[in-house]
Amino acid sequence: MKHLLASALFILLVFQSRSQSSEAYVYPADSAVAANLEHWRDLKFGIIIHWGIYAIPGIVESWSICNEDWVGRDTSWNYDAYKNWYWSLSDQFNPKHFNPEVWAQISKQAGMKYLVFTTKHHDGFCMWDSKFSNYGVKATPFAKQTNYDVVDQVFSAYRKNAFFIGAYFSKPDWHSQLYWWDAFATGDRNNNYDIRKYPERWQAFQNYTSNQIQELTSNYGKVDMLWLDGGWVRPLETVNAEVHSWGCTIPAWSQDIHVDQLASLARKNNPSCLIVDRTVHGTYENYRTPEQHIPSTKLDYPWETCMTLGNAWGWVPNDNYKSSTEVIHKLIEVVAKGGNLLLGVGPTADGEFPNAVQERLKAVGAWLHTNGAAIYNTRACTYAQSTNCFFTQSKDAKVKYAFYLVKPGSSVDKSIQLDLPEFDGSKHVYLLGHKKPLKVKQVGKFWQINLSEEECFVYSFQPAIVFEIK
Repeated sequence: MKHLLASALFILLVFQSRSQSSEAYVYPADSAVAANLEHWRDLKFGIIIHWGIYAIPGIVESWSICNEDWVGRDTSWNYDAYKNWYWSLSDQFNPKHFNPEVWAQISKQAGMKYLVFTTKHHDGFCMWDSKFSNYGVKATPFAKQTNYDVVDQVFSAYRKNAFFIGAYFSKPDWHSQLYWWDAFATGDRNNNYDIRKYPERWQAFQNYTSNQIQELTSNYGKVDMLWLDGGWVRPLETVNAEVHSWGCTIPAWSQDIHVDQLASLARKNNPSCLIVDRTVHGTYENYRTPEQHIPSTKLDYPWETCMTLGNAWGWVPNDNYKSSTEVIHKLIEVVAKGGNLLLGVGPTADGEFPNAVQERLKAVGAWLHTNGAAIYNTRACTYAQSTNCFFTQSKDAKVKYAFYLVKPGSSVDKSIQLDLPEFDGSKHVYLLGHKKPLKVKQVGKFWQINLSEEECFVYSFQPAIVFEIK
């Protein structure tokens, strides 16, 4: 498991470093989509939930059935036998404690504002009642429930709590005979037959994908965003040298599924719907998605770091979760550099957020409750960071916020010296939420701020001190 996680992380980092190229970002031409994109940029902090049959044994989502060298599957297994075992996990899907209202409340308390939920991962297991696939929740013991449609329940619960709703959808579908055809071996993540020889089969897969997108975006209330994963499924003109350098085999022919048509379907009933065709630069990548890392510098186009709270996207036993302080520090850095943070958690097979997840999210939410004004509805400054601060500003640029990160276990000195670029002493500096301006004087290139003993004590237990500059 450790080998699989480490290998997966390496591939993802290579993949993302390749995909976040200097190729020009394309802003949405549609005014409704552009306005929704700006609204999404205001939200700053979201949750992505990976949940499926992989939670039953507690293994990395989908990838263990992919026959690529980096996948650390147990070599004592026969590959075909392993795949059959994996597919049969659906017979055990029956979450006894699934309550999306609880999920939504935990997420809201954490200060999260938007949701991305895995409606279908690469393994093809549908978390909704799809008419176009027999592989999903409707063919599990959970289907005995009055409402077994997980997507319906999750979207409804989060929408009631005023969340921006995003549907994760995998473009590849490894369970479908239209993508991985049993007539041939499954060599890697790609479709396993030559589309040029069997164009009618690929056309059937395109239709299948279109039908499922139609279901998701027309039967489940307002969908604010379609988050498409599986970037190797792309038009021929985007299969270039950069894509080939990922470290996995990309077929020379096109795996085009006509994302332009999928976008039209999604926007027919959801006119302002964002389309995030991950890593496929162009018209339908409304924002970019560096995965498991934060860019080294500020980016001037809309983007989002998607990052796991633990080491895995889905639930695995004994996962190593980030501390709440680490999450807050990463959120500050992401927002200062102009992005959003999408934090990944995985419920257990029974449908619950682990206690360790709940504890961390609660602590993050407590900090945001006090300091959220410096995070939400802000934009990046000319400078994202200095020697010892990160910065954000109000959208009208009249108020700036400086984040002084506190290391765990460190005490806060009464005199803090901040590196505040472009600060000339003519403005007032406050502790965020306080009305009394602080005494500030210049010491070399730094600005010295004095705190009371009580303030030093309080902030020694906080992940960051936020100063408001007016």
